[in-house]
Amino acid sequence: MLISWVVLSIAIIAEVAGSTLLMKTEQFTRLIPTVGTLLLYGIAFYCLSLSLRHIPLGIAYSVWAGVGIVLTVISGVVIFQQRLDIAAVVGVSLIIIGVMVINLLSSTSTH
Repeated sequence: MLISWVVLSIAIIAEVAGSTLLMKTEQFTRLIPTVGTLLLYGIAFYCLSLSLRHIPLGIAYSVWAGVGIVLTVISGVVIFQQRLDIAAVVGVSLIIIGVMVINLLSSTSTH
């Protein structure tokens, strides 16, 4: 069971890295970043599929997407100096709260 959460974490990290590298592809006109992005997305989806052995699809996908969104936003702020307005901060905060509610309170989530 724990291994499924570890594999899901790897999927999240690969997806965030792929999304971050996507900025460097320049609309898929640069070969190395494009190949890296596609490879990282492939790893992300493969690991996500492996995590589904013990984690329900809806839970795995919501955690993958929610945590991925938050980490990608942080990546944009830290690496690309993108700025967030108050609406973006509130929205990202709601995503974090949603993932926490699923994991802490839902009986659907398996730990």
